[in-house]
Amino acid sequence: MRFPILLLALAPVLHAKDWPMWGGTPSRNMVAEAKGIPTEIVPGKIDPEKETVDLANAKNIFWTAKLGSQTYGNPVVANGKILVGTNNESPRDPSQKGDRGNLMCFDEKTGNFLWQLIVPKLGAGKVSDWEFVGLCSSPAIVGDKAYVVTNRGEIVCLDLNGMANGNDGEFKDEAKYMTADPAKPVATDEKHADILWVFDMREELGIFPHNVSSCSPLVVNGIVYTATSNGMDWSHTNIPAPLAPSLVAVDATTGKLVGEDMSGVAERVLHASWSSPALGKVGDKEMLIWGGGDGFAYGFEPKPVRNEKEEIDFLKELWRHDCNPEEYRKKNGEPIKYATFRGPSEVIGTTVIAEGFVYAAIGQDPEHGDGVGMLSCIDPVTGKSVWTYKEIGRSISTPSIKDGLIYIAEYDGDLHCLDAKTGKAHWVHETQSRIWGSTLVADGKVFLPTEDGDLHILTAGKEKKVLGTVNFGAPIYSSPVVANNVLYVATMTHLYAIGTK
Repeated sequence: MRFPILLLALAPVLHAKDWPMWGGTPSRNMVAEAKGIPTEIVPGKIDPEKETVDLANAKNIFWTAKLGSQTYGNPVVANGKILVGTNNESPRDPSQKGDRGNLMCFDEKTGNFLWQLIVPKLGAGKVSDWEFVGLCSSPAIVGDKAYVVTNRGEIVCLDLNGMANGNDGEFKDEAKYMTADPAKPVATDEKHADILWVFDMREELGIFPHNVSSCSPLVVNGIVYTATSNGMDWSHTNIPAPLAPSLVAVDATTGKLVGEDMSGVAERVLHASWSSPALGKVGDKEMLIWGGGDGFAYGFEPKPVRNEKEEIDFLKELWRHDCNPEEYRKKNGEPIKYATFRGPSEVIGTTVIAEGFVYAAIGQDPEHGDGVGMLSCIDPVTGKSVWTYKEIGRSISTPSIKDGLIYIAEYDGDLHCLDAKTGKAHWVHETQSRIWGSTLVADGKVFLPTEDGDLHILTAGKEKKVLGTVNFGAPIYSSPVVANNVLYVATMTHLYAIGTK
């Protein structure tokens, strides 16, 4: 007998229409309850000199906010605040210029800038902290706290109110933490972040992030779960930390390590473990679902257990499923070299739990170009495949599942609509652009951003119907989200709040 997966709620309970984490809920399903989201959108004209958006001729734009010059982090919205990861190329603190990671906080209603977390670079260049990429993680908001993975490979817990209500918690070194020059601490004020604790995964776990640290944490039942981004070195042939964990659990209150995976993902990693974990309920058991950098999807018990022999608390593996078919792994019995067109891929987009199944797509770093892909529907009880869909190329996108349909984009530029139970394709929409972001289903519509700066809007359903295409004048590498009947789109340079006026 199949048990449907029931989504777990965050504790404490959040506003039902907020978007407090990547994917909106622990299931990570990119679906939002909303109404009145417009299809007629005119973003306004960007003034390149002032870096502002002229809204005089805009339509259905509530407000805009300036971000950095590169924005890969997805917005999250909860308790009246919006958090977005970006870089520091439009510095809010004039004394802190130069390449940094940056988490910006804005007021949900007005778009006014509230505070920022400035994160100095590792100094490792493209190896572990790629220049000007900034902070790629989508935070998770729980109550008056926010959790984020920084470009330095740290898990950081923040006061959602910043320094405006004082410097709370035991951590008091914000001035030193946020400066790139130890001799010149930041003059912190209400416009700066209030750090409650920091867990340095590089220092504590010996991980080696490849290019960037790029996981969005999941916070449930008092535990923070995140991937470590552990991976290859610059040569793409050597794994510096093959015994380091790829997925960890940290106490949400203290920042202490409470568990890690022991599945050997790091020894098999193809590039890096960047995917974000999801969580749901299978039968009467909670289950943590995650896509590894080795191209496998995993099911874990979320509560860490003790390995007395190793004297370590670990995440017990329940099953693993290879998201690559055999012909992507080997040819004539010999392994196919990684990054080749017909070779294997890791899981970068997030595994999603919805309507009784787990969905996982494989893909690679966009720098590797196109290649064969596959979307798998997995039974979360057995870990075995229900169906697979190979008519999709590499994907770094997270799917949306709604009313028995699954919507997922591939990097090459196509949006696929499939039957969620059978994998049968209903339609494919060509965007003529590369796609880094993910679909969002809200208000009976499917929203999809592209590298060309277009937001494609289609009707959600078995019949393809294009409602419109909106160009924002800058590439979009993040994903749109909806909170409280407002659509948020973060381009590389600006955040837009969109709704029916």
